[in-house]
Amino acid sequence: MVHAVHGVAAQAPFRRLVTPGGLRMSVAMTNCGRLGWVSDRSGYRYDPIDPESGQAWPAMPALLRDLARDAAAAAGYAGFAPDACLINRYAPGTRLSLHQDKDEGNYAHPIVSVSLGVSALFLWGGAQRGDRARRIPLAHGDVVVWGGPARLRFHGVLPLPEASHSLTGALRINLTFRKAG
Repeated sequence: MVHAVHGVAAQAPFRRLVTPGGLRMSVAMTNCGRLGWVSDRSGYRYDPIDPESGQAWPAMPALLRDLARDAAAAAGYAGFAPDACLINRYAPGTRLSLHQDKDEGNYAHPIVSVSLGVSALFLWGGAQRGDRARRIPLAHGDVVVWGGPARLRFHGVLPLPEASHSLTGALRINLTFRKAG
């Protein structure tokens, strides 16, 4: 899986996007699949074209697509066919603030998240940003699937600690699969 991520990043390098408010995200990201998630001063959205290269996003490797499909089915979401895979790269100290995944428009499909590399603390909140969030440790190879009534729960990642993993060095890679189109 790490090799597949490197293949995607060779075609669409990791970058730190800008939020609509003009702030640069601490987490670097790229995408694969028919659609890619992008952010800039005009907003958050899915786009079939990588804005940096002007080319289509790299195809989603079958290994990754099949993992997402199988994980979703095991969690009760048979037939999940992701068309977007956001790949986030965390370096020590980077984090992801509490947020909802709501740019997809159709919330009938689950989110499938796969952790690779350095362990992190995942924040699992409630329906409101201010709800108390649980801290859930995620290690290399952990898969989280959420959907149904939990689909719009706030979630995030605490700052990545200084650590090392044999496959990713000081980095954590997170694959997030979605049905966006």
